[in-house]
Amino acid sequence: KQNTWKQEAIRWTEALEPLKKQKGHHDIGFLIYCSFGNAYRLTKKEEYKQIIIEAANSLCTRFSPKTGCIKSWNYRKSWNGKDEWFYPVIIDNMMNLELLMFASKAFDNDTLEYVARTHANTTLKNHFRKDYSSYHLVDYDPEDGHVRSRQTVQGYSNESSWGRGQAWALYGYTMMFRMTRDEKYLEHAENIADMLLSRLPVDGIPYWDFDAPNGNEYRDASAGAIMASAFVELSGFATDEKARQNYLSIAEKQLRTLASSHYLAEPGTNCNFILKHSVGNLPEKSEVDVPLSYADYYFLEALLRYKKAMG
Repeated sequence: KQNTWKQEAIRWTEALEPLKKQKGHHDIGFLIYCSFGNAYRLTKKEEYKQIIIEAANSLCTRFSPKTGCIKSWNYRKSWNGKDEWFYPVIIDNMMNLELLMFASKAFDNDTLEYVARTHANTTLKNHFRKDYSSYHLVDYDPEDGHVRSRQTVQGYSNESSWGRGQAWALYGYTMMFRMTRDEKYLEHAENIADMLLSRLPVDGIPYWDFDAPNGNEYRDASAGAIMASAFVELSGFATDEKARQNYLSIAEKQLRTLASSHYLAEPGTNCNFILKHSVGNLPEKSEVDVPLSYADYYFLEALLRYKKAMG
């Protein structure tokens, strides 16, 4: 059975190969690194590494030195039809930087690292509030790079803290510290983590938006899974022992909650997804209280990281 599952995983991974040429959106990091990055890690097949570098070069075509960021969406009009976006950059985009950093190291390509660091630095400067919560989207002027607006498109309001956006931020800066050992990324990740520790519900699973007004708002299992994976990794980097224990403790709480009957689906149910109760885009009434692929992916990653951390 193990060999069958492995063969099936490789088959599905290889079906994604044409996406290495995708230049029309930023999600190529998710699509290629989560698949071929793991495939290369497990098999060391050189052809997988070549796919990764081609995908990284494709992603870099969306980078602008004027804005200092990789462009996320191509929409000119916002979903509500009121706002106009010229160069929208979303916090999710931090997750694509691991593709660039891996390819930079694997192929000794300084340009890829420059793009990743510049994007991370610009996002650090412009996406975060004083309490270290993150806006979802920052729109830049493509001509001179100044910030046109800050919004939280998939959250409750522009000034609210959208749950999964905070998870992407925590994960992204923890990952950037691992890949660069730049202390400013570690400091920023810990500031985000401490903000989350002060705001998470008792069971560790965030509401879809931390500032949504109703006490019975939807939870987002995907945000909980992403945070759990990031908290485990961050616990291995933090220099303060109390912080290390706090990060690992909340990760364990999140994993135990996600593994409970409320979130963990029975085999053969839930469209064969592992986790229930995720929220994609509630304002647009899209993917509300449903299973999501990235909830399952980061849940499994978090479990593996936690197992390794516990020896």
